[in-house]
Amino acid sequence: MLFVCYPKCSTCQKAKTWLQERGVAFDERDIKQDNPTEQELRAWHEKSGLQYKALGLKDKLPAMTEDEQYALLATDGMLVKRPLIIGEDFALPGFKVKEWEERL
Repeated sequence: MLFVCYPKCSTCQKAKTWLQERGVAFDERDIKQDNPTEQELRAWHEKSGLQYKALGLKDKLPAMTEDEQYALLATDGMLVKRPLIIGEDFALPGFKVKEWEERL
């Protein structure tokens, strides 16, 4: 399982602790150091974060094509909602305990 996070994010830290306490095995990936690719973003299909808000993307994204959206998101991992937990057949953006408990 892949855990994509920003190590300085308190929610990401809580999610990592939650996984560790339950003995869930995962590979950790720093989203700031290793940006998601367009292909990964398409598969994960979620977006958010501080840069997302600062750039006013909520208003800009509707006028952009899907290809333009994914290309933009692939330029900066901080635009992507995190943490992400990626399994073989699922991707869960954000740390929502109930969803994580049901899936993991």
